[in-house]
Amino acid sequence: MENSPVAHNLSKRFVAGSGLEQALEVSRKLNREGIAVTLDVLGESVTTLDEAARARDAYLRTLGAVHEAGIEGNVSLKLTQFGLDLSPQGCRANVEQLVRRAAELGGFVRVDMESSDYTSRTLDLVTALHAQYGVVGTVIQAYLHRSRQDVENLCRLGIRVRLCKGAYLEPHSVAFAKKAEVDRNYVELMRILLDTGAYPAIATHDEKMIAATKAHAALRKVPRDGFEFQMLYGIRRDLQRQLVAEGYRLRLYVPFGEAWYPYYMRRLAERPANVFFILRNLFRR
Repeated sequence: MENSPVAHNLSKRFVAGSGLEQALEVSRKLNREGIAVTLDVLGESVTTLDEAARARDAYLRTLGAVHEAGIEGNVSLKLTQFGLDLSPQGCRANVEQLVRRAAELGGFVRVDMESSDYTSRTLDLVTALHAQYGVVGTVIQAYLHRSRQDVENLCRLGIRVRLCKGAYLEPHSVAFAKKAEVDRNYVELMRILLDTGAYPAIATHDEKMIAATKAHAALRKVPRDGFEFQMLYGIRRDLQRQLVAEGYRLRLYVPFGEAWYPYYMRRLAERPANVFFILRNLFRR
């Protein structure tokens, strides 16, 4: 699949190449269009601590290259890629090394959220590193029942939050089952973030959620540079251009690396709705 011309053309739509230089070139182009980036080095769920160390080093190179190139961007990582399932202490050491370097460079590290099995461990690690370095944030998924309390705690601590709906298949005991419930909670959490959060990131391609965010920001007189919208690279480019033209800040989540095929398959396997989301956007301009 990774060597197939058809699959390669598919991956180009959503993945910024297999190497760092390709990702930097995509980032430069997006910056010229007034769009910031967050770079993600593909390769999750490592099986050895050596693999976790290689992931850490790849992120350190990426962070340094972004700084050296003067790109408006940061990096985003998953704790399983840094060894969380193998050694919590080793994972923390790997992430701390990256966060420390980001603090030295004036950068920022976003720790992605994975399934609900990892939520508490992720928030504990982010909270500890933020208290020490300040340049680390996380992600909250609106479909989890616990997310309101998590958002309120993170806002109180001044930790930056990316708000998304959530992409993993979760049991009803921990997550809302209906789309309407997720949407309602998303709007409630978005309002809390705009009212009390530290430079919140509203991550959505849903035009209803975007409209609700614009309306609440206007009502509360939140300046357009006081928060940002976030979207995936290759998804809804028409909407991306519209937001930039309206003066809103926009950041794209830009994955790159050799492991694009497992990335795709994992996203599709995690939740059936992801398949339809990708297919819809293949045929949108």
